[in-house]
Amino acid sequence: MNSKQCKTVIDEIFMEIFGQKSPIGLDDLLSECAFDVRLPHKVIDAVTGEETWASSINSNKYISQAVMEKYDSYRGWMRPKKEINSLDQILKLWEKVNYTTTERVYDSLNVSKSDTIYNCENVYRSQDCRRCKNTIYSDGCGDSEYIIACQRSSNCNYTIRVDDSNSCSNSYSVVCSAKISNSFFIQDANSLHECMFCSHISNRRYCIANMQFEKEEYMAIKNEVVKWIINQFINKQ
Repeated sequence: MNSKQCKTVIDEIFMEIFGQKSPIGLDDLLSECAFDVRLPHKVIDAVTGEETWASSINSNKYISQAVMEKYDSYRGWMRPKKEINSLDQILKLWEKVNYTTTERVYDSLNVSKSDTIYNCENVYRSQDCRRCKNTIYSDGCGDSEYIIACQRSSNCNYTIRVDDSNSCSNSYSVVCSAKISNSFFIQDANSLHECMFCSHISNRRYCIANMQFEKEEYMAIKNEVVKWIINQFINKQ
């Protein structure tokens, strides 16, 4: 997934949530929205000397999955038997074959700068995702589409900064919640539609800071909140 494709996905997500395209680019989005998300880090492939991306950074030697498979196909990883005389010898022999595999991508399409990706399509710098599409800067998500900076969540669509949540859509900044739609800044809540700055409530619409509003009042305030959010992005560049 290249930067142009990412920008298309980002703009589509912003349009669904905020009604306008993103005012910031891919790099600024990382610092503003994904600053606390566990993401793959750039490391060096010990065989090719080229950059690769790994979810684990506690290794001395890395090898990309593609290079590992290529090596296996033309030479193989087995070694001739040698007499073992000490544990130190075993460790030295192990060091010759002990590479941490990076960019592990299985049954997926158009994935870049990512690691441990399963059955996904269109993924950019994410890790531990399963059955996701159009995913950017996310960790530990499943069965989701059009997500940015989401963590440990599932069944989410068109969401930004959704953590530890399930079945959320068209929402921004949701934590430990379920069945949230068209909402901003929600925590520990359930079954909310068109709510903002709410926590610990369920089965509500048009609430702000846990207070009930009429639809017209709510939408007028939401318009101002959207302007505030977008300006926050712009002013931090």
